[in-house]
This record gives sequence, structure tokens and C-alpha cells, in this order.
Amino acid sequence: MIDVDAEAPAWTEALPGAEALARHAAEAVGRSHALGDVTILLTDDEAVRDLNTRFRDQDHATNVLSFPAAPNPVGHLGDIALAFGVCAAEALAQRKSLGDHLSHLVVHGVLHLLGYDHQIDADAERMEALERDILAELGIANPYAGDDHVEPHR
Repeated sequence: MIDVDAEAPAWTEALPGAEALARHAAEAVGRSHALGDVTILLTDDEAVRDLNTRFRDQDHATNVLSFPAAPNPVGHLGDIALAFGVCAAEALAQRKSLGDHLSHLVVHGVLHLLGYDHQIDADAERMEALERDILAELGIANPYAGDDHVEPHR
């Protein structure tokens, strides 16, 4: 099950289908990877800043955070939180739609829940290739093309 909660009204005001779009992006990952339950929180910058400070010792808002769950009998894979202000500003700066950027960051976050990472160049290349393939299936252009892209929470 993929549970999406648009906690910050700005998400649905700017993107009326935000919850469905986030769910659809997560489901796209599930077509090529076995997914457990995922919770996606569409929230504001302050909430993500708080999470980032508490769990990563980074006192700033970031676009997306992923929190993999410990192994559990109910199949909960983990949680993802996205900051509206950061995501909206990045989409504008990158000249892409907020919907496409949201989809990319949800795919990115779900891949983190599945154990993918981008700290080492080879791992980053593998993860980005998966993102490009999944997004292409959704009809979304390569988010890493061009010089103006922003890496998710790097």
C-alpha cells in the first residue's frame, strides 16, 4: 500500500493532483522492484528542516528525505517526506513542471528505501539510470540532462 498525505496545503493548491501523482510515481518503481508499504508526506520546508536536523544533523530544509523502516512483519518499507518550498523553487529554477519534479523526487526517495544510494559515483550512476528509466515510463524527461539540474538532497 502506498499512503500519501498532503499535510501542507501548498502542495494541493499548486498541484491539485499532487497526492495521486506521488502515488503513481511510487507505483512506477513497484513495477520493477518489489515494494512493501510506503508512506509519503507532502509537507512544508519547516517540517522537513526539523526532520533533517533531528535525523541527519543537517539544519536546513532539503527537497526529499527517505527513512527506511527496520525489517518488520507488516511489510512497511519506509517513509518519504518532501518539502514544498524547496521542491517548487527547484522546479522553477530547472524550468520543469512541479509535477515532473515531484515524480522524480518520489522515485528517488523510493529507490533509497529499497537500498539504492548515490554517495559513490558508480552507485550514483546506477541509481540515476534507474530513475531515468522509471521516469521515461511515466513520460517524464531525463531530470539529469542539462547544467541546471539539482541533485536530490546531496
